[in-house]
Amino acid sequence: MKKEKIHLEYLLNATSKNILWSAISTPTGLEDWFADKVISDDKIVEFHWGKTELRKAEITAIRSFSFIRFRWLDDENERDYFEIKMTYNELTSDYVLEITDFAEPDEVDDMKELWESQVAKLRRTCGF
Repeated sequence: MKKEKIHLEYLLNATSKNILWSAISTPTGLEDWFADKVISDDKIVEFHWGKTELRKAEITAIRSFSFIRFRWLDDENERDYFEIKMTYNELTSDYVLEITDFAEPDEVDDMKELWESQVAKLRRTCGF
């Protein structure tokens, strides 16, 4: 079954592009809100949740202070990915966090809820 593309946007009251970029692109930053433990060796990133769950992803694209795109290594479709992008709105002086992900049609709502809770945690830990 073909996965559906999900695109979510979150307005963040972030004042520092450095803090936001670090939160979405570094192992330490990702450990604050996305996974319990993150280990990276340039292209391959290990995400750990709890004591047993581990998923590995490859960084397929990255542009500093813009976006980072990952592809799960255990994903059957090589075209599926998840991307975390930050854009700056000059009118409001805020950052928008854009999430692109893919989910099975019957899991779209669950995936959206998961991202909602993860971004809420990002807001709390970074003060956005």
